[in-house]
Amino acid sequence: MEALILPYLLFIDVLLYSVFFVYAFRKKKLIGIQLGMNISQVMGGTAALLSGIVLVLEFPFHFTLITVVSTITGILTGALFGLLFDYQTFLAGLTNGMIAGLMAPMIGSALDMPGQVVWLVHGIFFSCLVLIMIFIQRS
Repeated sequence: MEALILPYLLFIDVLLYSVFFVYAFRKKKLIGIQLGMNISQVMGGTAALLSGIVLVLEFPFHFTLITVVSTITGILTGALFGLLFDYQTFLAGLTNGMIAGLMAPMIGSALDMPGQVVWLVHGIFFSCLVLIMIFIQRS
């Protein structure tokens, strides 16, 4: 995968997370506890997974720093989305982001076909966003 595309993908990911956070903040009265817990876990886990894989492909010799950064990214994202709802959701998003942040650089460093996996994970992230928006509208 070209090294020029990876920073743009990371920027698009941060932009999508920010826009979706504003969307979820405006609709938080419609969202129940179970859906809120799923939202915080999906957002924390995918943020850590995407940041860990993209950063380890961009900077392959800085494994320890990338593990710390992806773990903090997952923790903060899961915690912020969890704080929209309640403290149990906060804790679920925090722990899921932490575990995914610790595992993502290991996955990124063991890839045989990194380009296809990056696009696959981004496709899963985008489809999760679309499904969550549909579920928020239906709740």
